[in-house]
Amino acid sequence: MDTNLNNCDEADDRAFREQCRRQMARPLESRMKYGFCRVNRPVLDQPGVRIFSSTRAYREWCAANLPAYLGFQIISSESCRSASAQQAGSSNGG
Repeated sequence: MDTNLNNCDEADDRAFREQCRRQMARPLESRMKYGFCRVNRPVLDQPGVRIFSSTRAYREWCAANLPAYLGFQIISSESCRSASAQQAGSSNGG
């Protein structure tokens, strides 16, 4: 079974290296144009300067103003405990 994994890894490695060679053959302008993913981040990308007196103030502002999918939400100690318990349960096979 190990030989199948090694063959897969080698095939993936060859495919990755070939993809890199193809990309490097493209003109720099094309690589710059298509090499970055532009994502609009609501509120964060809107103009304006924000200065906070503390990290806590910044985190509270994020929680109140940013969408949850951006990942700037405050995690409660209760959710930390339940996540730790879930992780412990899954590592024990439960």
